[in-house]
Amino acid sequence: MAAATSLFPELQDIAKTADPARRAVAIRRISELFVHGADLFNADHIDLFDGILTGLLPQTEIAARVELAERLASLAKAPPRLVHELAREDQIAVAGPLLRHSLIFSETDLVELARSKGQDHLLAISERETVSAAVSDVLVRRGERDVVRRLAGNAGAQFSQAGYSGLIKRAADDGMLAIAVGQRADLSAARLSELLATSVDLVRRRMFDQASPARKAVIAQAMTILSEGERRPAVRRDFTAAQRSIVALHRAGQLDEGALLGFAKAHQYEESIVALAAMARIPIAMTDGLFTGARIDSILVLGKSLDLAWPTVRALVVLRLGPNRTPPEADIETARLNFQRLVPATAQRMLMFWRTRHPA
Repeated sequence: MAAATSLFPELQDIAKTADPARRAVAIRRISELFVHGADLFNADHIDLFDGILTGLLPQTEIAARVELAERLASLAKAPPRLVHELAREDQIAVAGPLLRHSLIFSETDLVELARSKGQDHLLAISERETVSAAVSDVLVRRGERDVVRRLAGNAGAQFSQAGYSGLIKRAADDGMLAIAVGQRADLSAARLSELLATSVDLVRRRMFDQASPARKAVIAQAMTILSEGERRPAVRRDFTAAQRSIVALHRAGQLDEGALLGFAKAHQYEESIVALAAMARIPIAMTDGLFTGARIDSILVLGKSLDLAWPTVRALVVLRLGPNRTPPEADIETARLNFQRLVPATAQRMLMFWRTRHPA
C-alpha cells in the first residue's frame, strides 16, 4: 500500500471513504498513467496497478467502470485480475469491450465465460477477431438466435465437426443462419450439401445470390447434385419375406431387442423395419417412412418409447444410411445426447399419437 500511496497521496483516504465520485476520479487518473506507460512496465509494475485499480472497483459508478473497460480492451499488457473481474460483470456495457477485444483471455477463460454468462456476453464473445472451435462449440450449444447468427458470420470463428452439426441443425429452422453458414469459406462440400438438403428453395436461392463468384460455383455444383438426388426414384422394397420371418420369431417368443439389434448390425433393412414396426405396433410403411426421412428424430423417439438401449438405437441410425456408410462421429454423438435428453413419457405420447393416426 505504501507504493500505491506514493502515486496518489489521497489514495488511502479514497479507499476509506468509498466515495464513488472520488473513486472514479482516482481510477481515471491511475488508468491514464498505466495506459501511457504500459509498454514499458514489467510484471511487478502491472501487478501493482492491478492491485490498486481492483481495490478501487467496489462502489465505483458504472460510467467509470465502462470507461476503464474501454481503455483496457485494446492493451496487450492489461492488468489481468482487473480485466477478468470487469469481464464477469453482469453489465454488458462494462464486460462487452473486453469480451470483444481483450487478448488477456485464454481459451479456457473464454470457454468458462461462455458457459456461465448470459446472452449479451455470449454475443460479445462471438464478435471477437478469432474464436476457437472449443469456444464456438459452447456458443452454438448455449447461444440464442442472434449469437449463433453473428458467430456464423464471423470469418475468424472456427468450428469443430460437432459445432458445424449444431449450426446446420439449427439452420433448418432459420433461413438467415443457413445463408450465413453457406457463405463460410471453411464449409466443406459435404457439409454444404447437408445444409442445402435441409433448406427450402428460397433460402437456397438467396444463399447463391449473396455468395462470392468462387463460392457460387461450389453452391451451384452442390445444388445440382442435390437436385439429381431428389429426382431419383425412391427405392421400392418388398417386405413380404421379412414379414414371414418376423411372424415366426414372434410365435417362437424370440422377437426382442436382441433380435432387432442383430438385424440392424447386419444391415438387414427389411427385417429391421418389420421387427421395429411389430414391436411398436405401427404400420410397416410408416416405419419405413420414418427411416427414409431427412431427420433421425423419429428414430430416436421410437427407440426411447420402446426403452431400447443406445447401442440398438445407434445401429438403427447407421442402418438408414445403407451398407458401408457411417455418419461422422460428431453426428453420432449429437444423436446420443439428444436420445439421452428425450423424456420417456414424451416419446411414449408421440408413439400413441402415431398409433392413433396410423393403426397397424
